[in-house]
Amino acid sequence: MKIGNREVDFSKGLVPAVVQDAVTHKVLMLAYMNEESLQKTLDTKLVTFYSRSREKLWTKGETSGNVLNLRDIKVDCDGDTLLVSVVPAGPVCHLGDDTCFEETNDPQEHEGLDFFAYLEGVIQDRKTYPIEGSYTNHLFDKGVNKIAQKVGEEAVELVIEAKDDNKELFLGEAADLMYHLLVLLAHKEYTTEEVLAVLKARHSR
Repeated sequence: MKIGNREVDFSKGLVPAVVQDAVTHKVLMLAYMNEESLQKTLDTKLVTFYSRSREKLWTKGETSGNVLNLRDIKVDCDGDTLLVSVVPAGPVCHLGDDTCFEETNDPQEHEGLDFFAYLEGVIQDRKTYPIEGSYTNHLFDKGVNKIAQKVGEEAVELVIEAKDDNKELFLGEAADLMYHLLVLLAHKEYTTEEVLAVLKARHSR
């Protein structure tokens, strides 16, 4: 079976699957797949493994509801290991932990610009995999004119708050502006890295 341009080597029956959060990039767990479980994963977009103890297919979260929503699968250079990118619907470990390695997978762990990159990743994920009721998806559905209008509105509101001395309101409007700008960038298929590249080029002049 091919994933992208690489053939998955099932000659030994099972291949290890390293599961990684598609947005935070945290490693969540390690399990195994055979050809049937990989195909089911691709078909359903819910990650399915082969349980060595039960000797049968096992869709993660089929009883708990903590499913792993598939985002991408990559194959290593030898074709005998999979990297499975997911968005988890809840704790991954059967002990109730975020990961099977006693680590938290909490967005609040991201500090400074790391959280900014995390938020950009969430927005991009919403664009690719819409969620009903999501405000971000509501904006994407409205199109570029509505998104650009929101950026303009938030910019005006920030200017208005800048004339006063209410720090909380000012920072709130600044956050609103930054969020809507990220949505506009994602809609235009641009990234903050490209914006930073422009700033870096200007800085060097």
